Amino acid sequence: MIRYLFILLTGLFITACGSDSSENYTPKPKGYPRFDLPVARYKLLEPTHPYQFEYNQIAKILPDTFARSEPHWIFINYPAYHASVQLTYKPINNDVNRLRAMLEDAYKLAARHNIKAYAIEEKKLRLKSGLEASIIDLSGEVPSQVQFVTTDSTTHFLRGALYFNTATQNDSLQPAIQYIRKDIVHLLNTLKWRN
Repeated sequence: MIRYLFILLTGLFITACGSDSSENYTPKPKGYPRFDLPVARYKLLEPTHPYQFEYNQIAKILPDTFARSEPHWIFINYPAYHASVQLTYKPINNDVNRLRAMLEDAYKLAARHNIKAYAIEEKKLRLKSGLEASIIDLSGEVPSQVQFVTTDSTTHFLRGALYFNTATQNDSLQPAIQYIRKDIVHLLNTLKWRN
């Protein structure tokens, strides 16, 4: 009995080791990143800038440290999603030509994505303050998926752009993009200019 058991186990061991398992190997598809998207709770930005708005509590406000950054440029950083909304603020000083140049520059920055974008859609949003904002949604493998601009046309100009610091493809990022886009709309609807 022990002899038969030994022969059976030896036979199983030899056949198991002798088969080429790489012939039957099937690679698993890449997984999509998992996003745990909490219910958004908002808090008011500290009154240290010429603008104020509500932002999601899961985000952190960081100064813009780029070499050419100007006062009142900030990042709304989402550490859990490796994402940031970069806000660039400029005073207009009742200069129509300055305003026109800033608007042209904002649209040129969005148009730079034409190479990789397969769709660019601009939407006008009437804000609760009565002002208007333009939100530009970009589809495709672009570095910035959502951009926006708003102004009171005489004193204040604010531009924003969403960026992800990850190599993950944008179709996989869609849940986080849509979540942060809702935060952007909330930001714009709660935006107040400070003098």
